[in-house]
Amino acid sequence: MKNITHHLASLSITAWVGSLWAIGYLAVPVLFHALPDRQLAGMLAGQMFVWAGYLGLICGLYLLGFYVSQSGRAVIRRQLFWTVSSMLLITLIIQFGIQPVMSDLKSQALPVDVMHSALSGQFKMLHGISSIAYLIESLLGALLVIKSRR
Repeated sequence: MKNITHHLASLSITAWVGSLWAIGYLAVPVLFHALPDRQLAGMLAGQMFVWAGYLGLICGLYLLGFYVSQSGRAVIRRQLFWTVSSMLLITLIIQFGIQPVMSDLKSQALPVDVMHSALSGQFKMLHGISSIAYLIESLLGALLVIKSRR
């Protein structure tokens, strides 16, 4: 059983960090480059981020549970615990704080693309905050991959 929990932890890290990097820095840029309709590309990108966010929540919660089960109360002194906790917090903020507001702004702007509406300034600000948070989460994910291999 111990091997299974360790393997699931490794798979959780791989799935979570892999999805962050593959979606945010590969799939989404390809969408905006390949699709002539930026509104469609944005809608598809948003859906990818939502699904990746749910994957991150599942993986992050498993990893926190795994680290607590491995170290007990001493877990609060482990860098991996704080790295996962930070990533999970960022995921929660994006998923349930920023993303719903951005989605609401898109709906309010219809039938016009939000980027061509009076709400574009607000949307751009939230998009910028979300992008910076996503970058920080991605970099923490790289740290998680590196540190978990020890």
